[in-house]
Amino acid sequence: MAEKLTTFDPAEGLTSDEVIAAFMAEAFASEDPGYIAHALGVVARAKGMAQIASQTGLSREQLYRSFSENGNPTLKTTIAVMKALGIELTAKAQPHQSV
Repeated sequence: MAEKLTTFDPAEGLTSDEVIAAFMAEAFASEDPGYIAHALGVVARAKGMAQIASQTGLSREQLYRSFSENGNPTLKTTIAVMKALGIELTAKAQPHQSV
């Protein structure tokens, strides 16, 4: 008899601000824009897409589409969602590498 497998949803494990921060730090460390957008979508689902939609003034459908696997959110949308999620984007200088 074959085992019945269920789909893993990473949003279910994002239960605290600390876990969300670590999840997003990993996404940013990847430097992969698609993965970062996907990770923001996962966090938005964990927090409640309807709540994020209300806070950003965007529709739930637009958010799901923007942060889907094939989505390509604008910087404006990304910043609005990050602000609604309480995620801050900061900049720091990287050490210079000799050529």
